[in-house]
Amino acid sequence: MLLPDMPVRRGASCPRLDFVLLAAVAALFSLGLVMVASASMPVAERLQLGTFHFALRQTLYLVMGLVLGVLTLRIKLAWWEQCSRLCILVAILLLAAVLLPGLGTTVNGSTRWMDLGVFRLQVSEPAKLLALIYMAGYLVRHADNVRETRAGFIKPLGLIGLASLLLLLEPDFGTTVVLMSTVLVMMFMAGVSLWKFAALIAAAGGAFALLAVSSPYRMQRLTAFLNPWEDPFNSGFQLTQSLMAIGRGEWFGVGLGASIQKLFYLPEAHTDFVFAVLAEELGLVGILVLLGLYAFVVARAYTIAAVAEQGGNLFAAYLGYGIGTWLGLQAFINIGVNTGLLPTKGLTLPLMSYGGSSMLVTCVAVALLLRIDYETRCTVNSLPASGSAAARRRRRSQ
Repeated sequence: MLLPDMPVRRGASCPRLDFVLLAAVAALFSLGLVMVASASMPVAERLQLGTFHFALRQTLYLVMGLVLGVLTLRIKLAWWEQCSRLCILVAILLLAAVLLPGLGTTVNGSTRWMDLGVFRLQVSEPAKLLALIYMAGYLVRHADNVRETRAGFIKPLGLIGLASLLLLLEPDFGTTVVLMSTVLVMMFMAGVSLWKFAALIAAAGGAFALLAVSSPYRMQRLTAFLNPWEDPFNSGFQLTQSLMAIGRGEWFGVGLGASIQKLFYLPEAHTDFVFAVLAEELGLVGILVLLGLYAFVVARAYTIAAVAEQGGNLFAAYLGYGIGTWLGLQAFINIGVNTGLLPTKGLTLPLMSYGGSSMLVTCVAVALLLRIDYETRCTVNSLPASGSAAARRRRRSQ
């Protein structure tokens, strides 16, 4: 019913969807709904919006995300591969449009949102996924040039660099780091030589360091996490409150709904710092469960991508590597910020934090992973493949 376009041969249809991956994702967004409800109740009551205002909105975003995911599941990967050039253009247009007066909405000094009436779209979220689709398509079309020539290696980074520049103008340093790091991993998985990869990492690291020291705001955020207790009521306030929440959780937590730090001590408790509330209420056991779920999703994404690569569907493989890296890296950064391992960044915890844009795009990304796995297993079972994978199989058979 979900995949009516997939082929059937000799009365046997393709295998079922990866329900183990679906179960892990369902566990994450279910746990996220519970924690958003718990963390947002004090804020909702203070704003006189109703106790479960944010929880109900998050549920609506999840339903919308599931609908988008089902629609994405019905689209063949060949279509995404054919539209990969268009994807990066749409991403750049979105990132540029939000900076235009009258179109973008500024919150806390950052212009990252477009008001769509129903909700505010954070344009960096769909832009990230669209950029990864473009990169996967480029690596397939120019595989030899990317691996063998400097121009082929540098050329795809031009449009990605333009998207990153627009992200920095919002400013959104955290998303820029995630996007560039994910693209580098995709290029490495495509076979780029180690010395080129190392040189690019060194150049990117130098550029990010220069950006950090050139802005007093970013420099303050970078240095505050080193010793937040030096100024616990100003630059170190968020981190000190987060560390106190995590410390109070101990082994089994203080109990669901019993967090003290969410009572207007911990800023952005239901968005950027929902992990700290989870740690306080569910303890180390809850943290380990959450980390296990994220580790499983990332490992599953890499496994799906590796099988697709073995089956000859390189677009699916590179996209799978990209999605797995993106989700894992963003979760790592968010948790690192909450625990004081990394400087403060405005990145959500995928499938957990409150936010419509992140939820919608993450559901689409998971649906793409499911589609990659489904088409790959159909190909392995000798059923017709689609797109460039089908063309390569036909060439091998001739």
